[in-house]
This record gives sequence, C-alpha cells and structure tokens, in this order.
Amino acid sequence: MTTTTAHLTTVENLAVKPTRGISGDPAQGLLPLARRADGLVGSVIDSSTSLLAAQSHDIVRFAMGAPAAEVIPTAEFRRIAGEVLDDSSFTYGATEGEPGLIETVVEHHSTTPEPTRPERLVITSGGMQGLDLAFKLFVDPGDLVVVESPTYTNGSGTALSYGADILEVPMDEDGMDVDALETLVAESGRVPRVIYTIPNFQNPSGTTLSEARRIRILELAHRWGSVVLDDDPYGGLRFAGTDVPGFRAISPDDPLVYSVRTFSKVLAPGLRVGWVDADPKLRKLLIAGKQAMDTCTNVPSQHIVERFVRQGGYDDHLTGLRTEYRRRKEAMDASIARNLGSRVTTTDPEGGFFLWVTLQGEDSRVSTSRLFEIALAEGVAFIPGASLSPSGRFEDAFRLCFASTTPERTEVGVQRLARALDIAREELDR
Repeated sequence: MTTTTAHLTTVENLAVKPTRGISGDPAQGLLPLARRADGLVGSVIDSSTSLLAAQSHDIVRFAMGAPAAEVIPTAEFRRIAGEVLDDSSFTYGATEGEPGLIETVVEHHSTTPEPTRPERLVITSGGMQGLDLAFKLFVDPGDLVVVESPTYTNGSGTALSYGADILEVPMDEDGMDVDALETLVAESGRVPRVIYTIPNFQNPSGTTLSEARRIRILELAHRWGSVVLDDDPYGGLRFAGTDVPGFRAISPDDPLVYSVRTFSKVLAPGLRVGWVDADPKLRKLLIAGKQAMDTCTNVPSQHIVERFVRQGGYDDHLTGLRTEYRRRKEAMDASIARNLGSRVTTTDPEGGFFLWVTLQGEDSRVSTSRLFEIALAEGVAFIPGASLSPSGRFEDAFRLCFASTTPERTEVGVQRLARALDIAREELDR
C-alpha cells in the first residue's frame, strides 16, 4: 500500500512545542507568554489520535495505548446510566470525589495486598490529573525529576511544564536500573524531588520492576527525601507470571509513596475517572490543587463506575481482559516472528498493553521517526522511540500496542510494517 494523503504525517507535527515568541495580531506583536510555556511540550501519543483521524486510508493502529473498542462494556454502561443517573449526577460534585465511589474503591481494595482508607483517596480526572497534581505539589522550577528511559512522556512532559530538570535512567528486563540511578544522581550533584516510575508492564517497554529494585528505590527515596511517584495503570492486567508486591505493600502508609491509579485501561479512557492514593496529610492540598483545575471529576462517570464495580462486573470484566490480551499479545509475537524475524528484538511483557521493538543489524540504521512516516503511508501506525524519551533517544526502537487490535488485523499491520521497513532500508541504500 502506498496511498498518501495531503495531511501532515511527520513525527514533528504530532506534538506542539511553543516558544516564548509567538506572533499574534501584527498590530499587537508577540503574545506575552509566560516562561512556563517553554515547558509545554505536548504529547506525541495523544496527538497521534488527531493525526490518525485525519488520514483517509485504512490504518492498523498500534499507536494509541487504549483498550480495544470491542472489549469496552458499552452495553453495561448504557444500562447502568439509565438506572443511576439522576439530578444529582448533573450538578457539581465534591472535589475529592463522590462519596459512593470512594467507598467502593476502599471496599474493592480491602482484600488486596494494598488496602486503603477514604482519607487517603482523591478521585481524579483520569490518571493524568493525578500526575499533574503530584508535580504541582512537589516540584519547583529547576528541581530534579528521575524518569525511566524510555518513559511515558505525558508524565515527563507534565514535570517539564512545572520547570523540572529531567534525569533519564536506563532500563533492562527488570525495569529501572537502580545501580545506574544511584550513579547518575551522584554525578548530578543533587538529589531528585521525585522518582517517577511505572512499575508494572511499563509504558512503553512492557517490563516490570523487580521486587528487589522496588525495595532499593524506596531505600534511596528515604535517603534522599524523594517522593516515589508510583503510576500503575496496568497492574491489574497481568496475564502471565506472578504478581510483584507494590510499593504500598512493601512499605504500608509510607508518606513518600504517592500512587496514581485509573479506570482508563481496564474500563474506558473516555470516562476520565482515576484516583490518587497518598498520605492523608496531602489530602487538603490535593483538593485545593484540583479545585484550581476542574472543581470536580465528571460526576455521571463516577456514578456509572461506582455501580459497575459494586455489581461485580469489574472483576469479571478484568478476568476477560486478561484472557483476551494474552491472546492478542501472543498473536503479535507470532506475527513479528513470521514477518520480521531476526530484524528486530522485542520485550516479553507478562501483562499490560505494550511491546518495545528494537531494530537489529543493518536495519538499526533506519530512524524510526522516518519509519513512522513510511509506515503511516503503508497503513500502519506506531509510536517511534525518540518520542518516548525527553532527550530524543531510541531512534532505533518503537512501541507497539497489542491490546487494541485483533489477531487478524495484527497480522495485516505487521506485514505492512515489514514492507515499510524494506522501503526505509532502500532509501538508505540508494
């Protein structure tokens, strides 16, 4: 497939990167942007949604990390909405969240290794608001924030918007390299205010942080006085292996552990319902910070989520997702083996949404930013590696989402990806 469109398809056009001098009305000169505008780097991941919507040809979508449309319990949501939505659903709610949903989250976690209490919880507009609140509370301009490399750049981008200096720490099959973390922090001559980690089935690598490394990160956090920003959207989606104890299970009620959770990856991202689980002393500040953002999280969505979880649908739904996502991940593994073989290596996640793919041999000369452009024209989309590093590393790698595509479509997409890689190699070899 070589269909092209008139729409912009370069990686550079996915994210907005403002500068302080932006022309407005010629009579007015430059717009008076605040200095913090320089830190608003945008999201390649989120921008890919608009970019793909603008295309006019068939595209297999391995780019956006979202649940498959066909596994979202839409019919149940419709039924529940008809039962629970009333006048109270369409007015302002409590900033900290609807009391019924907070109670439901507490009850649902009461038999898990990480039980919680109402005074620890604030309901948020998705997981991203939980991250924003964390950086708002803990980071001043010029403070050091540690991130995994590669990382979820919506998270690092939020830190940048508050003026953080980002320290990227390499990863391996056991997650963040804690030896490298300690060395890099020592070399920097200062300690981090926040250590940002996605411990389970990390976005974008798919790897899981080992228990030993979680313990060491907690030890370092206490030595440095750093907050561990524990962002775990995928922990419930384990379909192989065994669970690893979370930070809050390892160190219960630890004031330096700030946990961000969301219903987006298990139920539906459009609901925009998540929560923060943090030291109760932070709750008033979290509420004040949230009141400066949105007053309250979407009330109808909170009522729908509360009923869905309370009626028992959540656990059954989660069980079905684990089975289906394992099937889709194995299908992607098999398709990559058939169509790309030794041209790439991939991570082997035991849950979640993502594979991290690294080009090998002569193919590693191909920039995956350029490969993205070719692949989009060929009818397949992914997220290039450089977009998943604040400093633009990983030009030889990219992220694939296996969760959102059926095995049949995955085979089509990987075939198109192999064809795009052939075209990219031909460009280099001319």
